[in-house]
Amino acid sequence: MDLINQWPEIRQIFEDAGQSSFSYSIATVDANGYPHVTPIGSLILRDDRTGYYFEKFPVQLGANLDKNHRVAVLAINGDFQSFWLEALSAGKFKTFPGMRLMGKASARREATEEEIKSWQQRVSFAEGLKGHEILWKNMKTVRDIQFDSCRPVLCGEMTAHLRQ
Repeated sequence: MDLINQWPEIRQIFEDAGQSSFSYSIATVDANGYPHVTPIGSLILRDDRTGYYFEKFPVQLGANLDKNHRVAVLAINGDFQSFWLEALSAGKFKTFPGMRLMGKASARREATEEEIKSWQQRVSFAEGLKGHEILWKNMKTVRDIQFDSCRPVLCGEMTAHLRQ
């Protein structure tokens, strides 16, 4: 896929995946070259092929990115009730079932008020619950990601028509 011209479609695939799975998988490599995958629910994509995520809990992810800034993010639409069932019935997907974005992460920085507000709006459905307070209330630091390539998740004949 063309990252520049198809960014709105890529963002929609990520949005659908985030709503159904509530997290993305972010892959890095450690100092010894071993892969490490971390679930991150706070990734927010911007209009300009960049994004950011809040880095509150992951320890290994941040340590890896401090040494090697390359990152891969995987989003999979996990909505079985409609997305997958519809595709299985039709024998084809209406959009790619997932997408991989590759890029370079920045150093950790303080989140802006706008970024914090955007995140709090995203998780406002759980406001007042104990888990919201523990997980999401005090999100303060982020890393930016500049994406430079993408690859859709392919499923043989069920996605062949989407690659044209």
